[in-house]
Amino acid sequence: MKASRHERNCRICHHPRREEIERDFCEWKPLSVISRERKLSRAALYRHLHSTGMFPKRDANIKAVLARMLEAGYRVKPSAAVIVAVVQAYAKINSSGEWIDKTENVNAANTKELFSRMNRGEMLRYAETGELPAWWPETLRRAAKDSSD
Repeated sequence: MKASRHERNCRICHHPRREEIERDFCEWKPLSVISRERKLSRAALYRHLHSTGMFPKRDANIKAVLARMLEAGYRVKPSAAVIVAVVQAYAKINSSGEWIDKTENVNAANTKELFSRMNRGEMLRYAETGELPAWWPETLRRAAKDSSD
């Protein structure tokens, strides 16, 4: 296979630590740090990363930034609100780097009806332990689906 013009002329493509350079970038290490550590020009690094499609790969790895923020939390003393916001964001990003908002709608009338279906033993168990009957989740899902149709 014939090498592209970029690949033939690129210092980073031929760099002995190319994989490390690209991994550092995908883990959100700043370009200025990578270029300084590897003695590469920022312009060459930037061209290489664009030509090889590394920006979308890095974008899909946003969890790495959040993880690093959480790890640094013991050193930098962020506010509780910042920690909670980072944890919430981390929990909502899937392994593909996609933000997934989980929403659940509960109709109060449906819930009241479900409680009225519980027998005495189920009510006592719920009151003592918070445990709902095994039939509850599926019945609630069906009731929610019926009310949304």
